[in-house]
Amino acid sequence: MNAEDIRVLEKDVKKTKRLASEQAMELHDLIEDRLPEAYEEILGIATATYVACKNWDDANKKLLAAQAELA
Repeated sequence: MNAEDIRVLEKDVKKTKRLASEQAMELHDLIEDRLPEAYEEILGIATATYVACKNWDDANKKLLAAQAELA
């Protein structure tokens, strides 16, 4: 790993964190504004939120490992 690889990983972490935050906002909006009428949307939105957060976690772990390797 070199500094350029770290920058690529940092960019991926930022992107996946933004996507996870956007998905979390969608889940929040469902809970705050559309339940109980939109209860059928819970599973789909919750699953998408979980996947987005897992993608961020995986990207962050890669970055942390790469930074530790570089140090």
